[in-house]
Amino acid sequence: MCKQPLIILTGPTAVGKTSLSIKLAKKIGAQIISADSMQVYRHMDIGTAKITPSEMQGVKHYLIDEIEPTEEFNVTIFKEKALKAIEQIRNDGYIPMIVGGTGFYIQALLYDIEFEDNDADTSYRQELYQLEKEKGAVYLYEMLKNVDPKSAESIHYRNVKRVVRALEYYKQTGNRISEHNEEQRKKDSPYNYKYFVLNDIRDNLYERINKRVDIMFDKGLVNEVKNLLNMGYTKDLVSMNGIGYKEVVDYINGKYSLDETKEIIKRETRHFAKRQLTWFRREKDVTMVNYFDYDSIDDTLKYMINTLREKDIIKND
Repeated sequence: MCKQPLIILTGPTAVGKTSLSIKLAKKIGAQIISADSMQVYRHMDIGTAKITPSEMQGVKHYLIDEIEPTEEFNVTIFKEKALKAIEQIRNDGYIPMIVGGTGFYIQALLYDIEFEDNDADTSYRQELYQLEKEKGAVYLYEMLKNVDPKSAESIHYRNVKRVVRALEYYKQTGNRISEHNEEQRKKDSPYNYKYFVLNDIRDNLYERINKRVDIMFDKGLVNEVKNLLNMGYTKDLVSMNGIGYKEVVDYINGKYSLDETKEIIKRETRHFAKRQLTWFRREKDVTMVNYFDYDSIDDTLKYMINTLREKDIIKND
């Protein structure tokens, strides 16, 4: 059976995925599916660095502003929605391109990973969430490090949902979820794909991260968070625990000064970018696209387009 084409464009936060994806999509006739676990939420624009309609430049996007902050969104839901979007994009005569930095989502879609979700008995899950309330997220994270250190490497301690999922999987099966995912990753992909990972010199990347955080505050991140709280979205929601939102809630509640809040967000975002790169480097068949290897964005695009032609994902003009 002929494998359908799929392009993946990912990399650490603030590396420049959005602008490059628009340029590439316009040149090759692609439409974009967001693989970002935060940009899917409505009303959360500044803190997620969400692409604006004008920045889209007419390129159709899927899984942006899809759900309310109270709604559940996880890898299984992402995969289901992304598959529908891929079908629609193909039917419309375009090439599907996955753009975003949530590697776990990309992996699930690319290798058609099946997730064993045991909802029959949720007692242990509830017990873990209660532990988190009583003893904090770090306590749960230390539990995970003890039973599945490899998972702990790729999951942030504040991503309580994924920490709980990994602990629950271990409790129910006696196996590590990292080992399960590794086995699934060995599956052959149903796609004829090219997996681009953008990267830059670390100092350049960290400088962009720091500038992005400053710009977010200049654009009104504090007011965005205040509006979310006024709309009834509480800090215990998964959506409100994204980097930038949780810290601003703490600032509003008087826990930190404004300058401290900015520095914490910058630090957490830098750490997040480092974890993203660790994840992507472990993936098989990725093509690292280092900005410092090219003289210009145009040269970077030419290289990417040539590799897509070699894979027969796009045809020669």
